[in-house]
Amino acid sequence: MGVGEGNEEYGRREFQRSRSHFTDRVTADGRDGWPVEAGRYRLVVSRACPWASRGVISRRLLGLENALSLAIADPVQDDRSWRFTLDPDGRDPVLGIRFLKEAYDARATDYPDGVSVPALVDVPSGKLVSNDYQRLTLDLATEWTALHREGAPDLYPVALRDEIDTVMAEVYEDVNNGVYRAGFATGQKPYEEACAGVFRRFQALSERLARRRYLVGDTITEADIRLFTTLVRFDAVYHGHFKCNLWKLAEDRVLWAYARDLFQTPGFGDTVDFDHIKRHYHQVHTGINPTGIVPLGPDTSGWLTPHHREELGGRPFGDGTPPGPVPGPEAVPPTGRA
Repeated sequence: MGVGEGNEEYGRREFQRSRSHFTDRVTADGRDGWPVEAGRYRLVVSRACPWASRGVISRRLLGLENALSLAIADPVQDDRSWRFTLDPDGRDPVLGIRFLKEAYDARATDYPDGVSVPALVDVPSGKLVSNDYQRLTLDLATEWTALHREGAPDLYPVALRDEIDTVMAEVYEDVNNGVYRAGFATGQKPYEEACAGVFRRFQALSERLARRRYLVGDTITEADIRLFTTLVRFDAVYHGHFKCNLWKLAEDRVLWAYARDLFQTPGFGDTVDFDHIKRHYHQVHTGINPTGIVPLGPDTSGWLTPHHREELGGRPFGDGTPPGPVPGPEAVPPTGRA
């Protein structure tokens, strides 16, 4: 998953997320040696991973499906890293590899922190370009504009970037990473501090969203994408598996409606695979769930119920338009849908 995940050190008393090691950027001017070019790169993700899911959502909202191909890894990796067992013969059809580690090894012979997604891979060389989950989606929004679909939304508008950055930093510290600090804590105090921090931020976000449809401005931005990927996993895995159980997302009227609004917006819910999410967390995190049993619940049908957030106004895509239908090969299987 994000850097440091899949290789968790359960003996730590407080979870520490590692920084991305490969931080090259694919840019319009190619200043890092990697110019934006249709068809050159492949985005490797797991639908289970909230950090990778940011890239899946952004790519779809911006209409980059034909410019940036997508590889979906098995939600349950083994000691050889993320694997392509969902593809015929267990091999990625574009990169020709069985494990994401092969792309990492093609780039470097010695790297810390293991193999993580999202990973941007250069197709001609087979080399990893970047695993910088914090920067990747910002670059998709700002550096890949020549390849955006007509009507693509501006997910990182210049006039709002300072506010977006502030909100995203708070959400990252207390929510995106906060649930992990609670879930992987091996001491009572670190757990309680992290768990309390999650719900303090939830309360603040609920108050912020009570009178506005989106986190910043009146359209969907990168800030909403980053909050959504945690919210959509909350009741399914973070509430029980990570012990963030003061209350469920579905018990907060504002956050639950906000999350459903986004889920029902093209580009969000149609990328979510609850089956992948549940199987990854419960079968890979053996230090937390040694039996590997995947719970039957919760019932996900509530994600499709009316939310009434349109009454707050706002324009999901600003002056743009919704993305079209999900390409057939990328559709979430029925077993994973709400």
